[in-house]
Amino acid sequence: MANPDRLSALDSAFLHLEDNSSAHMHVASVMVFQGTAPTAQELVDHVLSRLHLVPRYRQRLAHVPLQQGRPIWVDDPYFNPRYHVRHTALPKPADEQALKRLAGRLFSQRLDRSKPLWEIWLVERLVGGRFALIAKTHHALVDGISGVDITTVLFDAAPEPAPTGQPPVPWTAKPLPGQAKLLGEALRERMTVPAEMGRGARALLRAPRRAVTQVLEGLVSVGATAIAGINAPAPDSPFNVDIGPHRRYTFHDADLAEFKAIKDSLGGTLNDVVLTAVSLALGRYLRDRGTDTEGLELKAMVPVSVRAESQRGALGNQVAAMWAPLPVGVRNPAECLHQVSAAMADLKKSGQAVGAQVLTNLAGFAPPTILSQAARLQARQRFFNLVVTNVPGPQFPLYVLGRRLQVLYPVVPLARRQALGIAVMSYDGHLGFGLLGDYDALPELEAIAQNLKSAIGSLARAAGVRSVRKRPSKRAVASRTNSARARVN
Repeated sequence: MANPDRLSALDSAFLHLEDNSSAHMHVASVMVFQGTAPTAQELVDHVLSRLHLVPRYRQRLAHVPLQQGRPIWVDDPYFNPRYHVRHTALPKPADEQALKRLAGRLFSQRLDRSKPLWEIWLVERLVGGRFALIAKTHHALVDGISGVDITTVLFDAAPEPAPTGQPPVPWTAKPLPGQAKLLGEALRERMTVPAEMGRGARALLRAPRRAVTQVLEGLVSVGATAIAGINAPAPDSPFNVDIGPHRRYTFHDADLAEFKAIKDSLGGTLNDVVLTAVSLALGRYLRDRGTDTEGLELKAMVPVSVRAESQRGALGNQVAAMWAPLPVGVRNPAECLHQVSAAMADLKKSGQAVGAQVLTNLAGFAPPTILSQAARLQARQRFFNLVVTNVPGPQFPLYVLGRRLQVLYPVVPLARRQALGIAVMSYDGHLGFGLLGDYDALPELEAIAQNLKSAIGSLARAAGVRSVRKRPSKRAVASRTNSARARVN
């Protein structure tokens, strides 16, 4: 029987992508809250009170000797919550630019693999009587969808924290396994693979027609994935260069209702509108740099969740991928959306995402040394120009210690020769865009964010949509801030 604490092949791949490279495979978020910041100790105590719901956050990696198996998660006997929950403040004027610079520096630092792979930074003194939390978690531990579930565990859906009804759950670390035990378990699991194959053969004999149909469908979808990645490699672009360890970060807060209205007016899906806005923004950026975009079509890797509803809340990665075209040479917003929508519909029919999932499942049978080489090969092959990920978040307010989460900006990591990553997450009527760029390769990252803002505006005008979000008055903001302060004092 497989060890439930052993990393999957996909989880391990995110570790290999970091090896001998300047890529940092952590997903992250910048969360801005209303009201006065809690003290560092209050936040530590709050996180500890929920940590029993996410036991992986007290575990670190243990590696199998001689690379005879994928790593496993083990309890960290030296777990120190004050190492993971950190405290800082912004210098004056403590505006959003200062928050972006701090986030860029934090995202430039790789997580220490000898400890549990997460951090939360409490950031005080944000202008407007606000504060921020900047969270980092290694991609080997969590994907975008399960990350949303963790957020809803650590945060409250009401201003008053949910009563636990009992004192904090006591925790004692299990003894660390020795090298001989790690090796023995890995070899014993490998011996069970023929038994699993035998069970599959018996299933084939019981229902041959259904099994053959599933195999054929899987092969067709794998073929679609291979053709998309090999026969149509991504073109050259300024986003595909050698990257260093340092990062820039910026964000944009968009109106979810506005995107829905654009979708309803011009057609397509919400994700199609997001990809179109990105395509229009990158097209303008490339033309401003003197790049000829006529007929140019970039390729975005779009992660697709394959997590079943029964698996919500489980850690680890359950994602496949599609290679989505970005027609950056098309300047007309409505025409660009039409092309993106038609292309995405064709991709869904092709079974490309299913093919990627099949390949991921097959990787579970590969030895760790093969997985390591495959990760290096993937970095050398340009199947896509950048990652664009769109994750649905909770559409209700979240709170931490009575302070309301105002807006959330996500982060997708950069792989080798990937200088730009764009993450999008919806939350409580907002659509937060987070742009992560290599510090040296993309000094104009803020210009891309401004182009994105302009692209959203051009789509809204083409759709005949007026902004539906009512910006609060200064008096309303001050009233809410004073109420929040009174509630926590």
